[in-house]
Amino acid sequence: MKTVVVDYGSGNLRSAAKALERVSPGPVEVTDRPEVVSGADYLVVPGQGAFADCRQGLRSIDGLYEAIADFGVTRGRPFLGICIGMQLMATQGLEHGVHPGFDWIPGDIAPLCPADPNLKIPQMGWNSLRATNSGAAHPVLEGMDGEDVYFVHSFAFETAQADHQLMITDYAADVTAVVGRDNMIGTQFHPEKSQTVGLKLLSQFLRWKP
Repeated sequence: MKTVVVDYGSGNLRSAAKALERVSPGPVEVTDRPEVVSGADYLVVPGQGAFADCRQGLRSIDGLYEAIADFGVTRGRPFLGICIGMQLMATQGLEHGVHPGFDWIPGDIAPLCPADPNLKIPQMGWNSLRATNSGAAHPVLEGMDGEDVYFVHSFAFETAQADHQLMITDYAADVTAVVGRDNMIGTQFHPEKSQTVGLKLLSQFLRWKP
């Protein structure tokens, strides 16, 4: 079993790969090569920074997006997006303009607008997860309800369909923490920075057979 972490210049790749290596029964490879992506059993797209910059970085590597889309959409293999990697699954991002996403999960990436003006943007730190009806029975999220995980973000996924929102967190409003459908799942928080809870999620992802 081979897990591939996609390198498109967004940073934070090594910490994600190291966390995956701790729980993976097989090799973990960080790559920007489309042919390696195509040969993966499990695919992870992490990311940090601005939506448009990450999208441009990924699209600038010849054949890379096509290999990712073939893996996740055409062949329906297990896909995990982390932070910006999760946000790229949306229809569009609204950071510094309107920028198209993968449109795998309908919705927008919109600015955080907490009702409490004392809460800072970005949301940075540990917050609790709460499963939605759609996420309560998801095998990757087993035992995650009520757990604390680490967030760093200023924009959040507003899903167009309620059943695509699998977990939320409270930041003076319900904020999407996990999205998913079919063989795809994405976390707004960083599993690789969420200690034991994050490793549990990654381990469960690597055992997932959608």
